[in-house]
Amino acid sequence: MTATAPEATALEVWGDPIGHSLSPAMHTAAYALLGWEWTYGRRRVDEASFAGELAALGADHRGLSLTMPLKRAAFDVASERDVRATLVGAANTLVRTPAGWRAFNTDAGGIVAALREQGVEAVDRARIVGAGATASAALVALSELGVRDVEVAARRPEAVQGLVDLGERLGVRVVAAPLAGERTDAVDATIATLPGGVSVDAGAADALAAAGGVLMDVVYGHWPTDLSRAWDRAGRPASGGEGMLLHQAVLQIRAFATGGVDEPLPREPDVVAVMRRALVGD
Repeated sequence: MTATAPEATALEVWGDPIGHSLSPAMHTAAYALLGWEWTYGRRRVDEASFAGELAALGADHRGLSLTMPLKRAAFDVASERDVRATLVGAANTLVRTPAGWRAFNTDAGGIVAALREQGVEAVDRARIVGAGATASAALVALSELGVRDVEVAARRPEAVQGLVDLGERLGVRVVAAPLAGERTDAVDATIATLPGGVSVDAGAADALAAAGGVLMDVVYGHWPTDLSRAWDRAGRPASGGEGMLLHQAVLQIRAFATGGVDEPLPREPDVVAVMRRALVGD
């Protein structure tokens, strides 16, 4: 299959909650520009109802975007998974194939592209703030940028063990550190993966910023964050999660169109531009 005028099809984003999702606006804008007769809706689906909703989908549904709390369920239901999904242990994209659902994790690729937009082409040392599900995607992304050492700053350092194990598989040294406290080791980049609305003490945030390099905070819709304010005080560059959201969606459209994420879309720079405008509400 090629990314040229595929037949009409239905796509959706699922999650709980889902009303805040900006994915429908971005995807719809992209499909309109490309002249594809695709529809992209949203549906509130929780973990308990996921299997039933998936089984009830008609053949016209080419694929799904998945947000919390469905990324693990999407991973588990797939008959095939891409490398990033396998490493992260979660999927945010399902594409229908003759053999069943193929799962992708486009979050990691979205982080890579967003960091590159900030001028970050390579990373030697990095810090991840938070040890939740998105932290695994962040670690995979950093490994693709060449990172060797990663500190994971978390409220519960014992929660970092899964990332330590993933780092061993990636050839990356991962160490746990408390979220609060002084920072003596400077890093090239910091990726904050804390959920929106989670507060960080100003002293801890300033310590992170002082040695934190460029910041990418995956939060969107809760800007500025405590960490972004600290980066501003330190005079360091910071960005929110819009870049990640945009670029992971571009990879999703590639997957929906071609069954993989490597082949660029027709007029991809124009697609990215129209999706960015939809994301910011222009």
